[in-house]
Amino acid sequence: MTADHNKLAADNLLRLSTDLEHLTSERTNSNSEQLDQMSALEIAALMNAEDKAVAVAVENTLPAIANAIELATAALKAGGRIVYVGAGTSGRIGILDASEIPPTFSASPELFHAIIAGGEAAIFRAQEGVEDDMDIAIKDIKNAKVSANDLVIGLAASGRTPYVLAALNHAKTIGAKTVGISCNAGSALEKNVDVAITPLVGPEILAGSTRLKSGTAQKMVLNMISTGSMVQFGKCYKNRMVDLNITNQKLRARAVNLVRELSTADQHQALKALEESDWNVKLAILICEANVDLDAAKKFLADGDGHLRKALQLAQARD
Repeated sequence: MTADHNKLAADNLLRLSTDLEHLTSERTNSNSEQLDQMSALEIAALMNAEDKAVAVAVENTLPAIANAIELATAALKAGGRIVYVGAGTSGRIGILDASEIPPTFSASPELFHAIIAGGEAAIFRAQEGVEDDMDIAIKDIKNAKVSANDLVIGLAASGRTPYVLAALNHAKTIGAKTVGISCNAGSALEKNVDVAITPLVGPEILAGSTRLKSGTAQKMVLNMISTGSMVQFGKCYKNRMVDLNITNQKLRARAVNLVRELSTADQHQALKALEESDWNVKLAILICEANVDLDAAKKFLADGDGHLRKALQLAQARD
């Protein structure tokens, strides 16, 4: 390296050092100055007390979260996907949320897609330097075949992760809507997305360890966005998971109970309807509650765009 190159690298590093100093997520927490001298119970109590602030911080962002739910629902109804992008802890939180959608809602694994800087290897072990690579971020978005129908959600506690910013910027050039989730006000992420969600959780008890309160806040926000959009997409009835992916005896028993609870059927009638509908809970409820055959139940559900409540209303209106 030349002397000029070394000086430029040093200057960039010092500039980054100054930038980080101003981030709330990098500051020290006055409540934990004696952390290294605390007992196990004192550490647990302090963490619990600090975590209580997370729910309040998320509460302050509810209007933005509602906007994100609406964007996610619109993307799904347009045939698009929800794409999470993150590095490190934020990337792993995205993977966790996306991976739980198929078993919870019997949804296609394609509906929620998670991208982490460094790829699959980064799920289990940190990959050095990948969060700074903007070229790889663009490549990852291209490889994921992100389209204008998709919603891309970037997660970065700092709000400045180059990989996430580059991914979101490229997604915008494709025409995709974007959401940014960070824990620092006024960040580059917050300024460059369609919807910014910024729960201000304050400094971590272990300075800079954003897998703590910041990570918890990001997980809470993603829970709301994914669950809310799935509900609006027709994946539940009342507050029940009626789009079960029934793969074992426990889930078959749960399905029987769901049909019995949500219709006038007894256990035997619920089981018969489930067997007749190939263990489709929505169809079984329609068969029992609307007193229709399987073909009619399928038509009502299709006409109701997969929403059981709408399908039941259509069935009742036929009389």
